[in-house]
Amino acid sequence: MEAAMGLMRRMPPKHSETTLSALLSLLPHHSSDLLSQVDQPLQILYDVDYGKEFILCEYNRDADSYRSPWSNKYLPPLEDAPYPSSELRKLEIEANEIFAIYRDQYYEGGISSVYMWEDDNEGFVACFLIKKDGSKTGQGRRGYLEEGAWDAIHVIQVGPEEEGMAHYCLTSTVMLSLTTDDESSGTFNLSGSIRRQLRRVIFVTWEG
Repeated sequence: MEAAMGLMRRMPPKHSETTLSALLSLLPHHSSDLLSQVDQPLQILYDVDYGKEFILCEYNRDADSYRSPWSNKYLPPLEDAPYPSSELRKLEIEANEIFAIYRDQYYEGGISSVYMWEDDNEGFVACFLIKKDGSKTGQGRRGYLEEGAWDAIHVIQVGPEEEGMAHYCLTSTVMLSLTTDDESSGTFNLSGSIRRQLRRVIFVTWEG
């Protein structure tokens, strides 16, 4: 398993799906670990009811269906699917609206999605996703890239308050790939991924 994870860290993101499929056939008894630990380039789906695209990932998936953060419906429809509580759903809607503004200002376009759900420790988890296609045929605005993709996954775990303290854990993964083929810049190919984790304990004070 350690060797498999080392191989996945060294593979270009655009080849991760093929590599992961091969590893799953070689290590079927580690399939759950591989699927939960290996990040793949993000895919998108169109929410017809809301008229917006949203990002697919393991955090909004149940069986072969994915929940849209806009309409809160699973595509394709799924019975007895899990949903966030009404309180978290309200926060999820606000987070999607705010994150969309941040995405446009910082990334100059792209697609973003935010998902939230309760965990088993009476806390909650939030996943912030951004996908940007920077190629000439995608959402690129400057036209320098023949091919280009930026996929960012940020997962925040918020633990319950204990004696005035709240526990936060942020895990961020960024996958980048770009290719140029231009007379001025020449031919250039770069791809890779990076993952970082940060833990914090925040002291909570109340003013009456």
